[in-house]
Amino acid sequence: MPDKQITLEDVRHVAKLARLALSESQMQTLTPQLASILGYVAKVSEADTTGVEPMAHALPLHNVLRDDVVEPSLPLDKVLQNAPETDGSFFKVPKVIGGDDDSAG
Repeated sequence: MPDKQITLEDVRHVAKLARLALSESQMQTLTPQLASILGYVAKVSEADTTGVEPMAHALPLHNVLRDDVVEPSLPLDKVLQNAPETDGSFFKVPKVIGGDDDSAG
């Protein structure tokens, strides 16, 4: 496809596949722009990549994780001290699903 020229029909077809509503003037503008972009892609594909390993990032990335050390947890009264409402040893929160607001509409 490197020798194929992008046509207005190609742009119209791609716009339809992408479900884009483009005016005729927008398609006229996009046609040479898409041709230019594909020209750059063809230029990049000419580079010799023999022996080059595929990679996701230019720099090696490593997860930095701390050791999982078991420590004592907070006492229950400390955990619940800032809760607006509690029910015994549980946080009490407003109903989110199945409330009166859900039945409207």
